[in-house]
Amino acid sequence: MTEKSLRVAFFPDSYVEVNGVATTSVRFVSFAKARELPFLCIHAGPETSLTQDGSVTFLSLKRSPLSIPMDEDLKYDPFFNRHLELIRVELEKFRPDVIHLTGLNDVSITAAWLAHKLKIPLVGSWHTNLHEYAARRLTRIFNFLPESFTKPATNFIERKILSGAILYYKMPKIILAPNQELIDLLEKGTGRQGRLMIRGVDTNFYSPAKRTLNDGILRFGFVGRLRAEKNLRLLVDLEKEFIRSGKTNFSFLIVGEGSERRWLQENLKHAEFTGFLDGENLAEAYANMDVFLFPSETDAFGNVIQEANASGAPAIVSDQGGPKFIVQNNVTGFIAKNFEEFSKYALMLMDNPEKLATMKKAAREFASSRSWDAVFESVYDAYAEAIALSKAKPLIK
Repeated sequence: MTEKSLRVAFFPDSYVEVNGVATTSVRFVSFAKARELPFLCIHAGPETSLTQDGSVTFLSLKRSPLSIPMDEDLKYDPFFNRHLELIRVELEKFRPDVIHLTGLNDVSITAAWLAHKLKIPLVGSWHTNLHEYAARRLTRIFNFLPESFTKPATNFIERKILSGAILYYKMPKIILAPNQELIDLLEKGTGRQGRLMIRGVDTNFYSPAKRTLNDGILRFGFVGRLRAEKNLRLLVDLEKEFIRSGKTNFSFLIVGEGSERRWLQENLKHAEFTGFLDGENLAEAYANMDVFLFPSETDAFGNVIQEANASGAPAIVSDQGGPKFIVQNNVTGFIAKNFEEFSKYALMLMDNPEKLATMKKAAREFASSRSWDAVFESVYDAYAEAIALSKAKPLIK
């Protein structure tokens, strides 16, 4: 079975929202359309509608007014299964060879159920470390309680959510994940085969050529949700360290919205908050950053790091989670084990413009090697493998 003949039903949990999963999902659909591959994309949207765009069929499904907010613009609809019959009809019309789900939310749960009922091979991609997100948010919410109480409680909740997610991911034939650490975890927990699905970046769109600020101020940037799990309060401690070291010619450029914005605005002295940006405004903001800071310890990948790299900004990231697999330590950025290392590396780049210039060039060159087409071609390889596994007869013992 060739890529051209494979019929794929794709169920992204995020598509019209603003996050890394949605960015990847939109890119994937564009890949299918550009190659004229038969593709059915079923996602939540503002209205229920069925549309066609080239080889891609879109089924957008409206969430109910009782949907529960999960993030800035992402929700969970406990009554999403009211769309089951409509989805089933469209699946039977489309006749997919494989179904692909992207997480553990209303859209993906529907995909898993229908794949089971209709006996269609299932592929699951892991994009978000929900267990870690939940733990960080609960820690922030209950920070008025003693750590001796909150730490065991949040650790227990994190383990339970991870156990539930691993049980859920036993359903797909093949699991895709953005870093080897997650692949190892999921293969061990589910007994399924894991495959690497990294992210690409558009180096024509994100480019140092779009820089508009050359005022001599060194800008440390961040792009993403301003939420507890991103560990953004580290930036305030970082600023205090800069000031203690006598630094004045710096600024933070923070792009995004979220519950942490107000606290950060009240506590950062040298910072510009742009709010949410997209399109050319976002590309310009990236290009105006000299160093990208990503202190999150919960991200499975971190698309924004590659976008910053493509724009000529090396990144300083945590050694926890997926971002450490993107950064080439001491070449395209630094991997920090703790706050002291975040501070040390940031100050090093402030004091050594030659080192910074070399890392900017290396970051851009690295980003140029990350092709979206290569990423999605490997996903189609995983589809073929899942179909073959579903047809294989179990060994008789």
